[in-house]
Amino acid sequence: MTQFNKEEIFRLVREENVRFIRLQFTDILGTIKNVEIPASQLEKALSNKMMFDGSSIEGFVRIEESDMYLYPDLDTFVIFPWTAEKGKVARFICDIYHPDGTPFEGDPRSNLKRMLNEMKELGFTNFNVGPEPAFFLFKLNEKGEPTLELNDSGGYFDLAPTDLGENCRRDIVLELEEMGFEIEASHHEVAPGQHEIDFKYTDAVKACDDIQTFKLVVKTIARKHGLHATFMPKPLFGVNGSGMHCNLSLFRDGENVFYDKDGDLELSDTARQFVAGILKHAPNFTAITNPTVNSYKRLVPGYEAPCYVAWSARNRSPLIRIPASRGMSTRVEVRSVDPSANPYMAMAVQLAAGLDGIKNQLTPPKAVDQNIYVMSKQEREDNSIVDLPATLAQAIKNFQGDEVMTRALGPHLCERFIEAKIIEWDLFRTQVHPWEREQYITQY
Repeated sequence: MTQFNKEEIFRLVREENVRFIRLQFTDILGTIKNVEIPASQLEKALSNKMMFDGSSIEGFVRIEESDMYLYPDLDTFVIFPWTAEKGKVARFICDIYHPDGTPFEGDPRSNLKRMLNEMKELGFTNFNVGPEPAFFLFKLNEKGEPTLELNDSGGYFDLAPTDLGENCRRDIVLELEEMGFEIEASHHEVAPGQHEIDFKYTDAVKACDDIQTFKLVVKTIARKHGLHATFMPKPLFGVNGSGMHCNLSLFRDGENVFYDKDGDLELSDTARQFVAGILKHAPNFTAITNPTVNSYKRLVPGYEAPCYVAWSARNRSPLIRIPASRGMSTRVEVRSVDPSANPYMAMAVQLAAGLDGIKNQLTPPKAVDQNIYVMSKQEREDNSIVDLPATLAQAIKNFQGDEVMTRALGPHLCERFIEAKIIEWDLFRTQVHPWEREQYITQY
């Protein structure tokens, strides 16, 4: 991780002719917000004196509690490469504080840090995350609005000319590398117009920061190519949706505690307990990891998205897969998460679930090494395989009933999140959709 001090930042701003600074943070729904200041106000920002109105941000505070302060994380300083033409723009990712200097309990980033402190109390030093967010590229119309026309007809790992998004994807990678990302792979995904760029795992907070930065870069560069990038989980019926598989591992003093060369599958007891915790709480944290009405159009059989709670080291139909790499790369891949999730909240609940398994020394059920999609309901029941929630409404109800999951977010985030999602579900539930008219308007 790059580490900056104030003097280095002032020097870079001066030498690179940075004209504006964006102070970024993430609201409860995972949307990036920012306050932009001229470079002349940098000293004020680095002294933690930049105030904003928290009552205008989704899920933050009431009007009478509105004053909030932005504390820039110096290590997140980066200059956006694509802004050079009109005077460079740099950014910090910020934590949010009350006027009395205490962390704001409704800040998803600060809440993740709280969960990491609980992890450290159990003797672990790092929670590493390797995210794999997928996205679609759609063409823009003459007004610059997104259409449903895909940019290509490519498939998994296809090359140009079938993969017409290759140049856009390559430019995204170049911009990311210039900003300090270590890109491990980029490729066309299974569905037409669908792409994935994988970047190196890192500690949880930085991984979440990287996810938010990644989304911003992808959308910005796509528009320069006349395209619209979307991280919507299931924009099209009949093809695979977009997931954000999360590769998770716990470390202690530089050693991966999930690895045990003498263990079955070379997995430690800690790894198995972590898996058991994830499986136990998965139906209840799905509201956080899959937080939109549309998320549940992806979590259906037949499109490679896991909708059954099970684990395996040998196939990709269960919720959890154990990739083949061992040693320092031993990890647990949670495949249900989608890129509409607020990453800070998604990582907090997954960590809490895994830690609950460790604290209570839970034992995972037997691994399921056959294709769950072709199993009958009775076969799934015989293997103790349960379903993930089928709707956002069911997921919210499950989440509300799980004390470990609600405590992982704290009362403020839980209350505001649930309130927002109940409104979202009611808006969807009461709307008349085109499918209904197609099915019923002439039949009845």
